[in-house]
Amino acid sequence: MENLRIPGPTPLPNEVLQAMTRQMINHRGEEFGQILNDVTAKLKQMFQTTQDVFLLTGSGTGGLETAIVNTLSPGDKVLSVSIGVFGERFATIAEQFGAEVIPLRFEWGKAADADAVRQALQAEPKIKAVLVTHNETSTGVTNDLASISSVVKEFDKLLIVDAISSLGSISLPIDDWHLDVTVTGSQKGWMAPPGLTMVSLSQEAWQAHSKARMPRFYWDLAKAKSFLEKGQTPWTPAISTVFALSVSLEMMLMEGLPNIIARHARVSKATRDGIKLLGLPLFAEESCASNTVTSVKSSDGLEVKKMLQILREEYQIILAGGQQTLAGKIFRIGHLGWVTENDIETVISALKVVLPQAGFRRAG
Repeated sequence: MENLRIPGPTPLPNEVLQAMTRQMINHRGEEFGQILNDVTAKLKQMFQTTQDVFLLTGSGTGGLETAIVNTLSPGDKVLSVSIGVFGERFATIAEQFGAEVIPLRFEWGKAADADAVRQALQAEPKIKAVLVTHNETSTGVTNDLASISSVVKEFDKLLIVDAISSLGSISLPIDDWHLDVTVTGSQKGWMAPPGLTMVSLSQEAWQAHSKARMPRFYWDLAKAKSFLEKGQTPWTPAISTVFALSVSLEMMLMEGLPNIIARHARVSKATRDGIKLLGLPLFAEESCASNTVTSVKSSDGLEVKKMLQILREEYQIILAGGQQTLAGKIFRIGHLGWVTENDIETVISALKVVLPQAGFRRAG
């Protein structure tokens, strides 16, 4: 069996795989309604929120579009806090729908600085919303979202968060941190297949929704809210994936969110320690290194593409390369969802053998 260690999709427990073999049911029927209501209630626990939470059929990017079109109008000024590829994607979505995006970019491999966010908001008082990626998988960095939120709320702005690769794995108390719209995806830390995006909305976000004029149909959360009251989704849902998520959420609640967060912290430390013992440099600064994905620099002759190929073909270990300007310069090890230290030990052991085969000559 492949050891899939990318930042998503992630491996699935047998119980989750088995859940997807169930026969289809009526998505307008009572049985599905009970499942949907149960899943929504459990998601609220994991989101640490009393806000509305919606289960939508689509990818995480669909969830980001949902966040934009339900709260903004063409011409609205938006501050985009970007530390990597997915921060840039978030800004692009807003631009596509007519928002005036003010970019605030930080060096890849580093976290956003809350004081810089404050300065940007002071410089442009007409900014309506701030877009932030909590955990940037392209660089392996987690932003200090609590500090950023504190600044954003000083200025009474909407805070719209891409938490696709953090929620369910890294501590993210939505209500305590006053997040207005928060987006995640089933294929990340939730131990479920791709196909579902989960979005929470605060009362302030609902107020923005009432005035938002960006076009929306499939992603209209007013429709999602009215149908959820009937135990339904507006459009045909990914039923098998809902079955899977129902089981994975039950497993996660049995483990307990504090234990899940602690496990991800342990596994990420084991990953970083193992990489350093091999003599490879980390890409992300350790003070902001992600607990769901570790980014590693290519150095000392290492050919990343060759290394990934050998791992895949000879060891059935799948790691991720770098994206865009980081292609060939870094590789990434995903460790979120259904993962333990043993999974990472297997990866590190294989790397120890493969690195010299891929050109790595450790200095000294």
